[in-house]
Amino acid sequence: MATTHKTRMLIIGSGPAGLSAAIYGARAGMQPIVVQGLQPGGQLTITTDVENYPGFRDVIQGPWLMQEMQAQAEHVGTRMMWDTILEVSLDGSPFRAVGDSGDIYEGDVLVIATGAQAKWLGVPGEQEFSGKGVSACATCDGFFYRGKKVVVIGGGNTAVEEALYLTNHSPDVTLIHRRDSLRAEKILQDRLFAHPNVKVLWNQKVDSFIGEAGKGLAGVKVIDTVTGAESVVETDGAFVAIGHAPATELFKGKLELDESGYIVVEPGTPKTAIPGVFACGDVMDHTYRQAVTAAGTGCMAALDSERFLAELDFKAAQAEVAAV
Repeated sequence: MATTHKTRMLIIGSGPAGLSAAIYGARAGMQPIVVQGLQPGGQLTITTDVENYPGFRDVIQGPWLMQEMQAQAEHVGTRMMWDTILEVSLDGSPFRAVGDSGDIYEGDVLVIATGAQAKWLGVPGEQEFSGKGVSACATCDGFFYRGKKVVVIGGGNTAVEEALYLTNHSPDVTLIHRRDSLRAEKILQDRLFAHPNVKVLWNQKVDSFIGEAGKGLAGVKVIDTVTGAESVVETDGAFVAIGHAPATELFKGKLELDESGYIVVEPGTPKTAIPGVFACGDVMDHTYRQAVTAAGTGCMAALDSERFLAELDFKAAQAEVAAV
């Protein structure tokens, strides 16, 4: 039979944002419940080497970091639930969510930390060489390609920003775009075209990633979209930069989303338009998308949740006194 789980603080999502919110929430006595979702631990569970998370001078593994975050959250009193939310009701506190198991989750506050997924090309070799030469985050992995040749695939702001960032590490950056013009903002294009270490391959569609198993990526096979000619671009690293898709399907029509589907929050805060509903991490951040910034906004969501509940409790206490 279905069970109803009640808590002061309900968190949907178990990446760095959700678990950081849980750690702070548990230490504040809110007895949080974290519903883990389809990818427990978030994107870091499919990331190998992590070298930019503060506190670790040696390279650490993404799955290990998320295991430690979850263990810390549980140690201070978080309840982890293995379920996937299918439906939410945001009409007012307590907020209600229904899981795939049939269980119901109710929270006086709701923290949304469902994250975002990088969009992939879906071509042969992409998954095979993921983490072995193919990446979707230059900020995360660019450091590993110091002095090496890299390519960036895409034509929007993300692709141009990734290419420019990679020039800090690589003397040879190639942007591969399937059209004859970029979609990126003009100021970014100007910077890209002016950089001596960047060249652009126009009208080239990526057909596959090639290399040897155990040795990593060796090149990218491309097809000219005008002539149909095939060629191989030799490279040590390839960065897919065609955008991200926030996991906000649950909240369409219930929360304000921006044109890209990210949850809209009050600037500088995790507060949504619904009092008591907070969004943190990549589900509301289409600019930085780092584990450390996700963790920071998770902390903010927990602190704002605590303040919101304190106000609720104060109003309830005043109402009781007035009724006597």
